[in-house]
Amino acid sequence: MTTTPPEAADAGPTVRPVERADLLDVYRIEQSVFPQPWPFEAFERFLDEPGFMVVESVSDAGDTTIAGYVVADLTPNFGRDIGHVKDLAVRESFRGQGLGRLLLRHALASLEARGATATRLEVRASNDAAMTLYRDHGFVHRRTVPGYYADGENALVMVRERQ
Repeated sequence: MTTTPPEAADAGPTVRPVERADLLDVYRIEQSVFPQPWPFEAFERFLDEPGFMVVESVSDAGDTTIAGYVVADLTPNFGRDIGHVKDLAVRESFRGQGLGRLLLRHALASLEARGATATRLEVRASNDAAMTLYRDHGFVHRRTVPGYYADGENALVMVRERQ
C-alpha cells in the first residue's frame, strides 16, 4: 500500500529561482517546445538573473518535476527601467494548468519590484495561446517585426505598463 505524505498532498506548483542543477531540465523543455531553441549557454548567462525562475510541480507520490521556466531581466533606460520577458515555456504534459500564468505573474512581480516601469516581450505571430496569456496580463501589441525569427516568422512586440 502506498501512502501520500501530507505535505505532498497539499503541495501545489511552486515558483522559485533557478539553480544550476535545473539548467538541463530547462534546456530540455526549451528544445521540446520551440522550433529554434536557445543554446544551453544562453541559460547559463542568465543563471544569476532574479527573473530566471522555474515552476515545480509535485506529483501525488511527492516527486517534483521542473514543469516550466521564465527568463526575464531588467534594462536600465534613463531612469525608466524596462523589463524584458525573454523566454517562457511549460512542458507539453503540464499545459492547461495555469503554470504559464503563474510564471508570468512571478516574473512581472520580480521586474516591478526591481523598478521596471514597463515590460516588453516578443512573441511569434502564430502563437495565439501565448498572445492570449500576455493580453490577459495587460500586454498590448505595439509593433510587428517582420522576419524576426530565423525561419522568417514575424514577431509581435508587446508591452505592459506597470500596473
